[in-house]
Amino acid sequence: MSSSTVTKPASLQTWAIAAMPGLFVLLWSTGFIGAKLGLPYAEPMTFLVLRFAIVTVLLCIFAGLSGAPWPRDWAMAGHIAVAGLLLHGVYLGGVFASIFHGVPAGISALIVGIQPLLVAAAAGPVLGERVTARQWLGLGLGLSGVVLVVWTKLDIGVGTAWGYALSGIALLGITTGTLYQKKSCPAIDLRSGTAIQFAATTVALVPFALLFETRQVQWSGEFLFALGWLCIVLSLGAITLLFILIRRGAAARVSSLFFLVPPCTALVAYFLFGESLSALALVGMAATMLGVALVNIAPKTNT
Repeated sequence: MSSSTVTKPASLQTWAIAAMPGLFVLLWSTGFIGAKLGLPYAEPMTFLVLRFAIVTVLLCIFAGLSGAPWPRDWAMAGHIAVAGLLLHGVYLGGVFASIFHGVPAGISALIVGIQPLLVAAAAGPVLGERVTARQWLGLGLGLSGVVLVVWTKLDIGVGTAWGYALSGIALLGITTGTLYQKKSCPAIDLRSGTAIQFAATTVALVPFALLFETRQVQWSGEFLFALGWLCIVLSLGAITLLFILIRRGAAARVSSLFFLVPPCTALVAYFLFGESLSALALVGMAATMLGVALVNIAPKTNT
């Protein structure tokens, strides 16, 4: 009796921890869906300013209640803010603007999904890390797959060249931001650090909304759902999950599953928005997924 009551909760806890990386990747995938759902009711920078302002307040409260450490000097806070401008401002700004200009959510997810490939390729000159032949092969496969998918979509008139370029800018933003954060502030606390990043990004995006957008918002049920989902489930839920995974040493498993984000996003977008891929585009997506998997999934070593 006593052994079964002990074993059952323990096994349940083990199952829950094992499921966390997959749940994190699933939540991450819904970010593109949330953008697609909310953008008909607000322009991209206006949407993001609202989202980031709300998330900043929630994260500051979360960081305070959980006793998160804050940066010890202004220089480190500045590095964290710069990384945030790249990771959230350029990356999410590019993604939202790209989807706003007609790029399917699944294709935008695919383009920015090759970020691990670019990080791996740049790790040599920037971080002094060795780039293996397997990683170069993954980079070649991933880039080829993205080019194939984008070419097929442009060929049938889905999206615009500028829209796809915006996803490319988002890709550069998250790649550069990842490298900058690894080099300049690798020990960032996810709670307080992300609060600083969202605060800095909110301030930075306000001029873009003021100068280039009407700032009109249709407060529909769909928009409120998208905004609430992105603020609470994605920004807070995903960050909390990642924090738990890092504390338990399982963050590497998240990276190994990131190649599943584009197909997961494409599948949800198919059922929600009717976005579809041709046979040739599916081949390109498969090539890209294989390329990212080659970079992310570490080979087994004999011990």
